[in-house]
Amino acid sequence: MPDESPPSSLDPAIAARLKRDDHGLVPAVAQQWDSGEVLMVGWMDDEALHRTLTTGRCTYWSRSRQEYWVKGETSGHQQWVKSVALDCDGDTVLVRVDQVGAACHTGDRTCFDADVLDAAVGIPSP
Repeated sequence: MPDESPPSSLDPAIAARLKRDDHGLVPAVAQQWDSGEVLMVGWMDDEALHRTLTTGRCTYWSRSRQEYWVKGETSGHQQWVKSVALDCDGDTVLVRVDQVGAACHTGDRTCFDADVLDAAVGIPSP
């Protein structure tokens, strides 16, 4: 578990702003930097965020494998960091990336194009 990892080198000022779940994780949304396309959602703890901020490559915590993974390290479908931001509550990270190849483990460009749901389209009031 990331809770049991050695202390992170994440800047304490950033760490103090994070609102983590019970496992010490925050969701990290990966977005294509130039088009705005949402690519995937992963999970980061303090150390994964530190590695992402300092290496220029997205590092996530795998909840299933219980280990860190650098996106594209084995697949070649890399994410190169362009910017990183916290949301206003500090409970979600937005990583704007230059995605090389597919972002989804299924081989699709994005994790959000395989199962589009039928939804009513809202129209704002004038």
